[in-house]
Amino acid sequence: MIIIVTLIVAIMLAAAISVVFFKDLLSAVIASCLVSLFASILFLFLQAPDVAMAEASIGAALITAIFMIALRRTRRYEE
Repeated sequence: MIIIVTLIVAIMLAAAISVVFFKDLLSAVIASCLVSLFASILFLFLQAPDVAMAEASIGAALITAIFMIALRRTRRYEE
């Protein structure tokens, strides 16, 4: 169990660091979505299914959709 939790935290940390270094904003949004998705999986492993459902629906789905809509209305690449 500790190995799985450590692996999930490592993936979250790698995705969060990669958000900073991506030049493409769409890739940064997808990596941010991965952080929220793995956070919801971590909450599920920590026996908090209600928090996991809220994180998956709000953090991974809704916020990503809002960022995608904002990206569609602006330029895709940073200058």
